This record gives sequence, C-alpha cells and structure tokens, in this order.
Amino acid sequence: MAAQKQLLHLVFGGELAKLDGTEFRDLTKLDIVGIYPNYASAHQAWKAKAQQTVDNALMRYFIVHLHRLLDPETDTAAPQS
Repeated sequence: MAAQKQLLHLVFGGELAKLDGTEFRDLTKLDIVGIYPNYASAHQAWKAKAQQTVDNALMRYFIVHLHRLLDPETDTAAPQS
C-alpha cells in the first residue's frame, strides 16, 4: 500500500471585529488549534471547535491549506496547461 501524500492544514480561529469580515478583534487571543496531515482530520478539528463556540456569533474558525502555500503545485484546483 502506497503512503498517502502529506497535505498539511492549519486550523485556527478567533473573535472577529465584525460579522461580515475576517479581521480579528484581538490577534493576541487567536486560538491555534493545530496542524493536521490531511483535510479530513483538519475538518474534524474545525467542526469540533466551531461547535464549542456556537453561542458567540463573532467567533470563527478557519482551515488554511498550508500545502498550497508550501508547494503551489499541490493545488489540485489549479488549471492544467
């Protein structure tokens, strides 16, 4: 069985300054949840944190595709020439 390619994802969140933006109220209070080896595990962590903070409308968690920043060639959505 071939090893699955490592596609790193970062999960983090914090309280937003306003509902319709992505600017954080206080950068010193960002919650860095972790770095995960694939989207599925990152999504699971994101979902758990989002559910824990459901009562705070300004609290948002995000998944960042680190593998796309580290190696843009791994972006499967990029057009092929």
